[in-house]
Amino acid sequence: MGPDGVYRTDRGLIFRVTETAEGGLKVEVLEDGAWTPGRVQMVGLRLAPSTTKLEASAIAQLPA
Repeated sequence: MGPDGVYRTDRGLIFRVTETAEGGLKVEVLEDGAWTPGRVQMVGLRLAPSTTKLEASAIAQLPA
């Protein structure tokens, strides 16, 4: 499954949230050009007013 959303915090942290086949959530953080596992608690950052959801054109610029 593809990411449900890719987000950027006001501090520049880029993370993506994916729903697993089992219905759980998985978070990955972009670090040094590679996606690494993140803490599932980061899901709440999506709701912060200072966090923006990236558009498809911005997501296309990121590593797969």
